[in-house]
Amino acid sequence: MTLTTEINDNGGGGGGSPEKLLAPVLSAFWDEPESWTLETYRRHEGYEGLRKALAMAPDDLIAYVKDSGLRGRGGAGFPTGMKWQFIPQGDGKPHYLVVNADESEPGTCKDIPLLFANPHSLIEGIVIACYAIRSSHAFIYLRGEVVPVLRRLHEAVREAYEAGYLGTNILGSGLDLELTVHAGAGAYICGEETALLDSLEGRRGQPRLRPPFPAVAGLYACPTVVNNVESIASVPAILNRGKDWFKSMGSEKSPGFTLYSLSGHVAGPGQYEAPLGITLRQLLDMSGGMRPGHRLKFWTPGGSSTPMFTDEHLDVPLDYEGVGAAGSMLGTKALQCFDETTCVVRAVTRWTEFYAHESCGKCTPCREGTYWLVQLLRDIEAGKGQMADLDKLNDIADNINGKSFCALGDGAASPIFSSLKYFREEYEQHITGQGCPFDPARSTAWADDKNAHQGVNA
Repeated sequence: MTLTTEINDNGGGGGGSPEKLLAPVLSAFWDEPESWTLETYRRHEGYEGLRKALAMAPDDLIAYVKDSGLRGRGGAGFPTGMKWQFIPQGDGKPHYLVVNADESEPGTCKDIPLLFANPHSLIEGIVIACYAIRSSHAFIYLRGEVVPVLRRLHEAVREAYEAGYLGTNILGSGLDLELTVHAGAGAYICGEETALLDSLEGRRGQPRLRPPFPAVAGLYACPTVVNNVESIASVPAILNRGKDWFKSMGSEKSPGFTLYSLSGHVAGPGQYEAPLGITLRQLLDMSGGMRPGHRLKFWTPGGSSTPMFTDEHLDVPLDYEGVGAAGSMLGTKALQCFDETTCVVRAVTRWTEFYAHESCGKCTPCREGTYWLVQLLRDIEAGKGQMADLDKLNDIADNINGKSFCALGDGAASPIFSSLKYFREEYEQHITGQGCPFDPARSTAWADDKNAHQGVNA
């Protein structure tokens, strides 16, 4: 399925779902012809939020975004307005805004469709943010492999310059702003904000030691705000419709709308924009459930770097507090759903191979730990493992978790911990049965017996 078809068929209010459960804002007009153009964006109150923002004092604007409760949509959920507030004022240095569009997490696919279908929401948000933090130069760091998105983003930036939303004296406000679109070379580690800054400066993308934090010494050693695409793109609607409107959606500590990326063994994959706090059960009801004749076995709430859930967690509220209380992280809201035909060991092995390949090698726990995790997992998957290897997996993951230079190590350890917690018996079956029970060439009696007792009909 092509990107455009997926957006048109399933984006925003897709799937024939109850409208009251959805909140299409960023995706409200993705299905319109040429939704990415300035003309279409203006028809939907585009750049009206910017006009309201420019009528406010920068400090008042920061306070307004902070009061709205908007939290970063890139994974950690840090309050966006508070991040802006950390930028020191009156320091005589240039201030920079860097938008992290290096979307590389396995299963995560929200920022790229957003940029493809509605790039002007990001550009308007960038101008508002730069006005707030008193920045005259912003950067978009885009994953370089997505060339069609890069071209569309370049065209949107050109339109914005031509219409006077970028450049000198924007809308007569006295604000000058240059926007640079930079294509990365394809490294997962550059999604980490300090590695991204190093890459943007022309160096090898490796995480920096903190402190100093980017707000004090970021790009070119100057105060810098690094925000996710969806975080910045959500700001114009808040300014245009009001913070109370935004807070009326979601939960008390996790207000607002957000994009949930539903993928895997589901009938209707795509982007579903809904208030924070919706459950996977509700999203599956909207999207047509799991693929016909199959049951949910396990899923990730925020991409492969978040601890996996099972069918027992279908009713966990998908907000930062609800998912955290259940033992995982909301992350990027990448809901990968796997049915009973999926081998957990195989899935975790593939994810771990990805993390080992993408490790920058700067710190020993991650560089060595991910390598040895892959060796053990491959042996277990092939039926060559030993029971002691399961404890060894846990031990190595524990030596990586919280001890590596950046969060890549934590992300690599999460699938190990959670899969052993919920599916240790499946790991043991690979060892005692000397191979994968899901291999068609082998006996499937054990797998059939397991499938009869787990999963749900979604």
